[in-house]
Amino acid sequence: MARRVLKLTSLVAAASGIYLYGNKFLDPNDFGVVRVGRAIATTAIISYDYLSSLRSVPYGSEEYDILRSQVHLRSAERLRELCCANRGTFIKVGQHLGALDYLLPEEYTRTLKVLHSQAPQSTRQEIEQVIREDLGKEAKQHFSKKRGKSRFNEHCSSERQLKMEEQIKIKGKELFVSFEDTPLGAASLAQVHKAVLQDGRTVAVKIQHPKVQAQSSKDILLMEVLLLVVKQIFPDFEFMWLVEEAKKNLPLELDFLNEGRNAEKVADMLKNFDFLKVPRIYWELSSRRVLLMEFMEGGQVNDRAYMERNGINVNEISRNLGKLYSEMIFVNGFVHCDPHPGNVLVKKCPASGKAHIILLDHGLYQVLSESFRMDYCHLWQALIKADMKRVQKYSRRLGAGDLYPLFACMLTARSWESVNRGIDRSPVSASEDVEIRSNAAAYLPQITQLLNNVPRQMLLLLKTNDLLRGIEAALHTRASASSFLNMSRCCIRAVSTYQRSKSHSLYRRAQISLTESLSLWQINLYELFLWLKGSHLGKLVLAVLSRMHHSMY
Repeated sequence: MARRVLKLTSLVAAASGIYLYGNKFLDPNDFGVVRVGRAIATTAIISYDYLSSLRSVPYGSEEYDILRSQVHLRSAERLRELCCANRGTFIKVGQHLGALDYLLPEEYTRTLKVLHSQAPQSTRQEIEQVIREDLGKEAKQHFSKKRGKSRFNEHCSSERQLKMEEQIKIKGKELFVSFEDTPLGAASLAQVHKAVLQDGRTVAVKIQHPKVQAQSSKDILLMEVLLLVVKQIFPDFEFMWLVEEAKKNLPLELDFLNEGRNAEKVADMLKNFDFLKVPRIYWELSSRRVLLMEFMEGGQVNDRAYMERNGINVNEISRNLGKLYSEMIFVNGFVHCDPHPGNVLVKKCPASGKAHIILLDHGLYQVLSESFRMDYCHLWQALIKADMKRVQKYSRRLGAGDLYPLFACMLTARSWESVNRGIDRSPVSASEDVEIRSNAAAYLPQITQLLNNVPRQMLLLLKTNDLLRGIEAALHTRASASSFLNMSRCCIRAVSTYQRSKSHSLYRRAQISLTESLSLWQINLYELFLWLKGSHLGKLVLAVLSRMHHSMY
């Protein structure tokens, strides 16, 4: 009898489990033991692969380099599969690693980049749950299928059905006229839907994945433990900075009210740039997990073909993006640190004909201290002028120590030869780009040591630099002279403002202002020279001068 009861109970439990899983009520990823077991197994396999595959091969040999590349690729693919399976925090950390183009081996960055397009999507039921819990709203699915007489009407009707528009009600009052079920985009922590409010405003609704909040702290603890274990096996493995950054930044990113405040702050801070657009936040309809904002659309900033189709000047966009980030980093010390192409859109205004840059996703910002910002300004001024003594001085002040040449290469993504020659003297060649990427694998222990030693503020700046360089590479505007000129202007303004604030002498402040004006004037003259040199008028003037010179001799 007892056996029959046990057998019947087992069958009922199994059937219930299958039913719940099939109806999306039960997800194996919700169980900590599944997530932990998967992470431990992946870490063990990767560690064993490195230990066993490279043990008997002479270090530095050609065979070693080939084998190491193969192990890097296998490990990166396993890490990607782990991130996709565990989702949430794992995808967020994987995306961070994938953005470090010139700091990690190419096998890792290339493989992990796909995580930007493979983020999970929450179901409609999960979205409704978050809205209900945070805003007290009930979501009721509403299908609208109008019968038309023509094929055109039938097509439009089917399109509406595919969008699965829903009406969301709050205490009996409808909030949205329509709400598209298919998200505009899904990220590691949230997804965004297009909707229309009762007053006709089109809005973007950002909704946090319901399980991320509960799982994030446990996931970070798990990563910390695994990284400590790996460090015992591989003493040169220094990736604790990654966990420290996740610990600090993830709670801020999970608070959408904080994101809204960041958006308003940066919009006010950069209001002098008329080409910048930041979506307006609708505070009365927002919470820690739901953010309603003005709907804005455009092409991704790395889509050169889109810009050419829409008559947008690619060089102007690249130049304006550089202006934005130079202002944020050097002048204000408040930096949007996630400028991947999905978060930076471009659109041509039909009325004015001007191209706008739309900055989205304001969850991740880095606040720079005044001392750090000044050292960073001085370092970039030294790099642009190829002043190696000052490069060494300010690199050391930022924690690079004797590894300052490597640090300079990491910051600029240029070879040490180019840094010595002057990074604004020549564009990045294909061979130099390959050299930098291969060095990321060869000097990985030194790079991770540097990342552990530099101030924590530097880590997100390095990621931001690499993301911006990726955009410039896609637009073919990398290492342009104009970008360095804009950086120089911002550095001069930032240093001069700081010096004036510390001076109590009226004469000294006037002297600083005069020096600042002369330096900016020199940059303007040089920029004019470059423009004339590249313009038809400039070429004509140079040709006339050349002929006059030849006629004199």
